[in-house]
Amino acid sequence: MSDKEAGKGKESSAEKGFRTPGLRGAKTTTLFRAVNPELFIKPNKPVMAFGLVTITLCVGYLGYMHAMKENDQQLYEAIDSEGEKYMRRKTSKWD
Repeated sequence: MSDKEAGKGKESSAEKGFRTPGLRGAKTTTLFRAVNPELFIKPNKPVMAFGLVTITLCVGYLGYMHAMKENDQQLYEAIDSEGEKYMRRKTSKWD
């Protein structure tokens, strides 16, 4: 029995003409892989969850800061003709 006949039952998927699905099986240059690592690295679920929570908290904090700034801009301290200070709501010239 020759080596060809002995290994016939153990043909790999590459020998059958099948390729690995996606870009991992494509022939690419090292530069392309270095510039686009997210296409070739397997997804890491804990890191993705941490990133999603972090981005959500950052966006929420920015929204909170914007809301606080909007609330602060509606009132200001005014002085009347007698010299007394009081809080007054801002009005627009267009109102």
